[in-house]
Amino acid sequence: MLNDTYRHKGMRRKLVELLHEKGISDDKVLQAIDRVPRHLFLDNAFVNFAYKNQAFPIGSDQTISHPFTVAFQTQLLELKKSDKVLEIGTGSGYQCSVLVEMGVKVFSIERHRSLYMKSKKKLNELGYFPKVFFGDGYKGLPGYAPFDKIIITAAAPFIPVDLKSQLKIGGFMIIPLGESDTQEMQRLTKISETEFKTETFGDFSFVPMLQDKSFKS
Repeated sequence: MLNDTYRHKGMRRKLVELLHEKGISDDKVLQAIDRVPRHLFLDNAFVNFAYKNQAFPIGSDQTISHPFTVAFQTQLLELKKSDKVLEIGTGSGYQCSVLVEMGVKVFSIERHRSLYMKSKKKLNELGYFPKVFFGDGYKGLPGYAPFDKIIITAAAPFIPVDLKSQLKIGGFMIIPLGESDTQEMQRLTKISETEFKTETFGDFSFVPMLQDKSFKS
């Protein structure tokens, strides 16, 4: 049952206030977070904690990110309504729903089949209809490229060449880069077909972006 009560909305409002205090300044991002019922993306055991700034397991050794991380990555994208956005790692679908609430056209790819099926169903039940694919995030979606923005929601050991080629000139890629327990949040701006500018935004912690493995059930 998709139940979003006044109590849930009140807890979301408090979460938005916390995110603002922690440095999220983009009103459109905060409004999107305020509209998305995060508790509906979690297993019942975690529902009462859904609006705390915490990550929770969602199955397949994956997690739903901290709301601050979701808001921070979304803010770094500097989204415009006309943007075409590629998300690498659909996961629970929560980040994807925030992007849809921002009014952009979202293409999302997930390599765990069980998460792909579960998140696609949940997104559609909530009235969100991004294009969701089961496949390899390292390869992206060349048939739908180029993209204005690319967001990677798992720890990447390197910057995938295929994703760099699928980004429009002038576009951004947000990527948590590194193989240790923490990753450096980077924003790449594509200057030309061979040139990128890199900005860094501190350390975060993500589950690894799987590579060179068979798809997961």
